[in-house]
Amino acid sequence: MAATDEMVAIALKTRPHATCLVPERRTERTTEGGLDVFGLRVRLAPAVATLRQAAIRVSLFIAPDPAQIEAAVAIGAPVIEIHTGAWCEALTQGDAASAEKEWVRIREGAAHARRFGLEVHAGHGLNYETAETISALPEIVELNIGHFLIGEAVSSGLPNVVRTMRAAMRQGRARATD
Repeated sequence: MAATDEMVAIALKTRPHATCLVPERRTERTTEGGLDVFGLRVRLAPAVATLRQAAIRVSLFIAPDPAQIEAAVAIGAPVIEIHTGAWCEALTQGDAASAEKEWVRIREGAAHARRFGLEVHAGHGLNYETAETISALPEIVELNIGHFLIGEAVSSGLPNVVRTMRAAMRQGRARATD
């Protein structure tokens, strides 16, 4: 959800278990890297505090950059969701060098976030293969893969898609090291 007064009011009224703050408009980098917590920290901090005071778990959808991670810590967000879109897109395009660069950013970002005590999620563009790969990172505790699952379910059926995704995640997690 956007960190606007209107959306915060809706969250306070409906009391969801969790919210993920994302860029407000499509042109605000959602697909290019996530929320600019560092640049918007003065605006985001009150929304994070208000949601947390209402016992709503708050995550921030961000790029795996140290400055963004540290800004998330500074404004009191307990959870981040690392934007994996650039990595997934590079893999899809067959750009191995860019994919490796993005993978290193994700891996290092996840480790950096855990050192600060953040809970780390990941999402955007994940599929069976990338979900298996990222599940091997011990810092990652949740994947946001609903869009892929529903898209695949149209042709394969939801039970089959969920089974296949869970198997991929288990295989990745079996390779995780702490």
